[in-house]
Amino acid sequence: MFAPRLPRIGTYAAWRDAARGLALAGVAPSAVDWGLTGETRSMFDAPLPAGEGQLLVPKAFLDLTRSLIPERSGRGMALAYALLHRLQGDPSLLGNRADADVARAHEIAKSIRRDIHKMHAFVRFREIAVEGDRRAFSAWFEPDHRIEEETAGFFADRFGDMDWQIVTPEVVIAHVAGQLSLEAVPSVRPDGDDALEELWTTYYSNIFNPARLKPAAMRAEMPRKYWRNLPETRAIPSLIAGARGRVSAMQAAGPSLPAPQSLRRKVPTMPEHPLPDAAPPGDLATLRHLASDCTRCPLYGPATQVVFGEGPADARLVIVGEQPGDREDIEGRPFVGPAGQLFDRIAAEAGLDRSTAYVTNAVKHFKFVQRGKRRIHQRPNTSEVSACRWWLDREVTTVDPDLVVAMGATAMGALTGKATGLLKRRGGIETTADGRPVLITVHPSYLLRLPDPQLRERETELFRDDLVRVRSFLEDPASLRP
Repeated sequence: MFAPRLPRIGTYAAWRDAARGLALAGVAPSAVDWGLTGETRSMFDAPLPAGEGQLLVPKAFLDLTRSLIPERSGRGMALAYALLHRLQGDPSLLGNRADADVARAHEIAKSIRRDIHKMHAFVRFREIAVEGDRRAFSAWFEPDHRIEEETAGFFADRFGDMDWQIVTPEVVIAHVAGQLSLEAVPSVRPDGDDALEELWTTYYSNIFNPARLKPAAMRAEMPRKYWRNLPETRAIPSLIAGARGRVSAMQAAGPSLPAPQSLRRKVPTMPEHPLPDAAPPGDLATLRHLASDCTRCPLYGPATQVVFGEGPADARLVIVGEQPGDREDIEGRPFVGPAGQLFDRIAAEAGLDRSTAYVTNAVKHFKFVQRGKRRIHQRPNTSEVSACRWWLDREVTTVDPDLVVAMGATAMGALTGKATGLLKRRGGIETTADGRPVLITVHPSYLLRLPDPQLRERETELFRDDLVRVRSFLEDPASLRP
């Protein structure tokens, strides 16, 4: 009997090494008792075999096991090893979703992904006392599974300019002076509040809309187990108790009348189809000048400037992203930030020269929220994309390319009318409303956000393959039919 005991931090890497040796030695899953350091060992525990040789597994197995190892009961580790053992005799096993082990693995993986999503959504920081003038923040969270290592990178990216810690019952994730660390430390939920919690509760109480109250949906998205971590949930019982009365009062009051025209603040807006003849085909300079004064949606207010497309007016290829980022908003040029630099590198590897393409975005203003000194990107909503579609359509019509590349769901929706199912549609050729071919792929920023190096490498290869298809299409349009 083998009883590998894995460390609480670095669990996946330790499981991978132990599983490799066991599988190479031909050890059956029933002969392995997986667990963490400190857990009781079997009295028949034998030294783990080193194993020699190579194991062949599909890439999908690596992604799946990363979502199995954090499963709290330990069954995820055992199931992952059982799949590894079976894959040596049946390489196509993971393609059989009817198989009991495969189905159970995907069920656990789904549960892990949902737990990660809940941690992303329901962590709330409170300010804590530190020495000197520095500010630091702390949060408490109780995950269902051991997902601290899987989520740490997300919080480091999102709150990279803060010193903070996230404490769970088993692990402390710390980010101090830009350095991320994890330590296995048993902890209990701290007591006490701070001013931020009181402010957040006040804000939540004021935006609470009783007319939209749907308790079942609310509990599904915010289960009661997370309420103790969220300051705003303290107000929920009283808000719900008074909801019926507030709705009745709203109904009795009836619709409020608009203010007299003379008292309304005049906000300049563009007509629904502005200046349809002012930017004739082939005149991108005029179109760019007109767009510089665009006020079709509220994004023009906080943004620095319109970031219009750039590139040859007769380009055979138009590349469309989502929206400008922080760097683009400052410089006034598209794709000059980290995502643009990554795109340039991968495009060059695929044999594409960006300078020969016309590059633009579905939305021309930078949408963000301010956090300290940082401006954090926010995804544009449907109305903002719709408001900007007139400019995008004019750009594409004016350039008149042989092929358009939609990078990301926002660009895909703006060009094809459907923004869902990106990963299922990626690599395919679809068409715009006027029949122009569009190749679907991911946005480079998606690659930058992936915390897992192996997954990032795989997705980067797929992105490179998509750009190779673009080059093939330009060389021979008949090679890729819509």
